[in-house]
Order: sequence, then C-alpha cells, then structure tokens
Amino acid sequence: MTNKGIKIEGSVAAGFESVKTLFEKEMRTKAEDSAQLCVYHQGEKVVDLWASKHAGFSPDSLINIFSSGKTLETLALAHLVDKGLLKYDAKIADYWPEFAANGKGDITVADLMRHEAGLVDFNHTFDPEHLLTENLKQNSAGSVIESLRAKISGNPLNRRNYHALTRGWVANELFRRVEPSGRSLGEFVRENLAEPLHADVYVGLKDQELERRAMLYSPSMLFQFLESFKPKFLGRKVAYSIGHLIALFAPIVVRIIGILLKNRKKKKTVHLQTNSENKSSEQKNKKGPRMPLKGFNPVRDREASIKFFNNPVIARGESSSFNANCSARGLAKVAAMMAAGGTWEGKTYFGEAAWKALHDKKECKKLGGNVSTHFTQGGLNLFTMNGSDNSAPDRALNQGREGFYGWMGLGGSIFQWHPEKQIGFAFVPTSLHVIDLFNERGKVYQKAILQCIENN
Repeated sequence: MTNKGIKIEGSVAAGFESVKTLFEKEMRTKAEDSAQLCVYHQGEKVVDLWASKHAGFSPDSLINIFSSGKTLETLALAHLVDKGLLKYDAKIADYWPEFAANGKGDITVADLMRHEAGLVDFNHTFDPEHLLTENLKQNSAGSVIESLRAKISGNPLNRRNYHALTRGWVANELFRRVEPSGRSLGEFVRENLAEPLHADVYVGLKDQELERRAMLYSPSMLFQFLESFKPKFLGRKVAYSIGHLIALFAPIVVRIIGILLKNRKKKKTVHLQTNSENKSSEQKNKKGPRMPLKGFNPVRDREASIKFFNNPVIARGESSSFNANCSARGLAKVAAMMAAGGTWEGKTYFGEAAWKALHDKKECKKLGGNVSTHFTQGGLNLFTMNGSDNSAPDRALNQGREGFYGWMGLGGSIFQWHPEKQIGFAFVPTSLHVIDLFNERGKVYQKAILQCIENN
C-alpha cells in the first residue's frame, strides 16, 4: 500500500538522482506526513527535496527538530571558546559560582556536553512561560539548576547518561553568564547563525514566525509495532522489522531488569527506619517523579504529549535540547559551513582553533549503558564503528553514517556534517516514529549520499 496522498517536490544535482528516487519511494511507502531533505556537498546544494500531504507546506516550513537542537547548543558554546571566553576543561562554577551548590563544583563544561554532568532529571516542573527568553534572563531556570544535586556514578564508565531535556537549559544559563552582553543561547543562534547565513534555524520563535510551523504527528505505538511484522516487499511503513526491533530493545530491557534487581537488593540491606521516617518516605514515593513541563505527561497520553509541542508558547521558549524550530534547508547550510571548517562565503563563523576544539577529545562510552557513543569535549557525537561493539544498537547508531558529526532528534530529524567528505546534511520530518531509536529511516539518505559521492 502506498502513501498516495503525498505530494513530492524539489530537485537534485547531477549525480544525485538516486537520492531523489529513494526519497520518492520512502515518502510513498513509509508512514509520512511531511518531510524535508537538504544536502550540501563541497559548498553546493546537491539535494533539496520536500514532501507533504498538506497544502501550504514548503521547504521553508519550520519544524521542531527535538534533540537535533543539541547541536545548536554546541555551536553556541564553541562561539565562546572562539572568543577566548570559555574552556571546555574548566569547571562550570568558574563562570557561574552559584552552580557549585550541593556538590556540583567539580563538573566541567565538557562533562555537561558529553552528558556526564549527572543532571538528567531536575525533578522540577517548569511552566512553559518560565522558559521564554525574558523570563530566563530573570533566572527562572538558573535558580532551579543552582539548587540541584548532581547524581554521578562513581564508575567513570557509567557516567554518560542522556540529558535529553536538561542539557540545553544548563548550557543556556552558562552561555548567558559568559557572553559579554548577556545574550541568551537563542539570541546567539538567531543573530550569529540564522541571520548572517540566511538560514531558518531558531531556538525560540517570534510571534510572526509561528504561522510558518508545520505541526507534529506521531503514528501510534501499536501501529508501529504491528507494521514491524510486515515484510519490506509488502510495503512496510516503518524502518524496522520485528527481528530488528527485538535486537535493539533486548539489551535495554535486560539492563533495566538488572537495575531493578540491583535496587531491590539494596533496599533489603537498608536499615529499618523509624515510623515517622517510613511515613515521610512513603509520602515522597507516592508523588513519584515530576514531569519537566506543566501539561506534559507522556505516561498518561503519549500521542497527546507529541501534540503538546505544537503549542505556540512551547515554540516561543528556549529549550534547545528539544525545542529548536528549523527547516532542513537552514540546518543543511549551517552543517555545510561546519563541514567547511567554520567558514561560509568568505565569512568566518568559527576560527580554526575553536573548530578543532569543538571536534576534539572524543571519548567512547556507552550512553545509558546501552549504545557506544563518541562525544567530543564540545558535545558533538562522531558516528563511527571504531571502538563500538558489533551489537545491534551500535550498528543502528553508527553504521551507514560513519564520519558524520552532530546528533539527531526524537522520531526522525538528523542534523549532521561530514568534514572529510564536505557534506552538510539535514532530514526533518513531521511524522515522528518514536520506536525508531536511532533514526534509521533518515539514515538511508546518509548512506545514499555517501554512495553517490563515492560513485562520482
């Protein structure tokens, strides 16, 4: 069964025709709503494609890229490094003394950017209004971060745990304290990247930009699961088979079970508490973990939680780790600039030393104990099988996109560059396949681009 209602537009340069053929096939076969694909090679735009079921969708529509926005965080801090204002091996508290409270004084900038700061969960619920630029500058998030206690494993190999929502909030607070004029991270992205590059990449939309957004959608978990049983030749609408799905999730399930058993064993060895202590503990446990945002509850309603991010007040806020709104055209141009060493059309955006520092000191560690990542001190991930296991998760993350730097977003988006091959790559869909943990649905285009370049 094909996705007959989708309209596909755009063009490719000579030598990249196979990418267009693949895009057309994927858009008509997979469970897609709208999507953009843009790629630069050696400074030239070689792929500019988009598809949609909706009138009004264009290659310049803005889409929430979720965790792909983490790469914009890395560029903001790299700017400070470029100006000599920040060092990756320095302690965050050197620039933000209040951050040291509750034992956080030894956490470095590199720890934060490698997801090793122990600040995965704030256990605090933000009102989305608190994350607007003007409120962040009143320390609405900073005061919360200052009061936190980091949870860092004593084993260095177990320190890397994904700061899915929180890294951007901490990075923003660090950025605006170091940046001489007190600008926020979102203001930097707009003024130093979006405007001079004429690239639609934003962390915090203005009111007049809200109407350019394309709304997010997610196929149900049941639909995605059932589709995984369908053979590919019958037009499977998801990227993975049931066998691939089991191979990916089995290590995660085993690890979770191991943690639960370990915690259960610890509880048995804990000394008996007094009645008052037990009562206090029981009351605390009944509350459970707090949701990060008011009105957001993926446990209660996952599909509604995706639509939650279509709310205008969310789009206006600065939560770069999960809420940058961009086009593939804009992201690919930024990626092309980075692939070229930090320069574009005669203008230097990042000096050679800062560019190298951003990409330097890659450390291979398991993210959450499950998949091999190679984060640099600046927070970019290098995708490579060197040092990785030959496990299904490691292959899913790394194989087919070797040599790319950057990251990806929940359910689909990819924002990466390949310095050696001079590639700037961006894929941005509105249909979020949340079970596709490593965005293999977009990786097929990265593999195709690499093949085209090899053939040429």
